[in-house]
Formats: sequence, C-alpha cells, structure tokens
Amino acid sequence: MKKKEKQSVQKPVLGWVLYDDTCGFCRRWIPFWSTTLRNRGFEIAPLQSVWLIEHLKLSDIKLLEDLRLLLKDGQQIQGANVYRYLMRRIWWAFPFYLLSIAPVTKTLFDRGYRAFANNRYRFSKACGLQHRPAR
Repeated sequence: MKKKEKQSVQKPVLGWVLYDDTCGFCRRWIPFWSTTLRNRGFEIAPLQSVWLIEHLKLSDIKLLEDLRLLLKDGQQIQGANVYRYLMRRIWWAFPFYLLSIAPVTKTLFDRGYRAFANNRYRFSKACGLQHRPAR
C-alpha cells in the first residue's frame, strides 16, 4: 500500500485574525492556532502591523481593545464574536459555538471574554508570558 502524501493546497484567504502582539498570552495563543485557522482560510497578524494601523484607522486604545477579525470584504468583527465566527467554522469547535449563543451561556461567554480581555496583561504575567513593550 502506498502512503498518501499530503499536498499543501493554498486556501484562499477569507480574513485575518488580528491580535495584540504586546500581550504575552495573545502572542502565544493566536500563533498556536495558526495552522487550524489557515486550514480554514484565515491568516493571523498583529494589530500593531503597519498595514493594519493604516487600514483600520483606529486610535491606539481602540485598536488594542479587542481581538479582531478583518474579513476579505473589509467587514470587521471584534471581541467575543470573533471566537463565535471561527468556532462556527471548525467542526470540533461547533459545540462551543452553540454554547456561546445559547441564551444563558451567551451572557457568560461575553462576560468571560470581556473579563479576560480587560485583564490579559495580568493573565500573561501570572502565566509567565511576559508582554512585549509597545513599539
């Protein structure tokens, strides 16, 4: 029996998952999932990238407030909705998507995301994932 070789097929880019590169947790977590995301047509990029700063035209505070998803058509999704959008497209994460939209757990999911986002530098420090100074 011949072993089937995996062929690397370039998927069309559907969008970019944008993360805060100064956050130690974000800098570790998002690239960890890059292969899974890429297999579904999503690339990753730090929010501090020059092309994003110019494209998004947001203040520094607004820019780094949330995880963002920039779709190919220019639509932007941010915060907990980025996770929902992506979980809906990954077969094994779909049950988590369903939990994230159910009436009671939707509120918990949103609050959990917001609490983490607001304290991500503290979580990074507690986990020994030091932040990178802003450039």
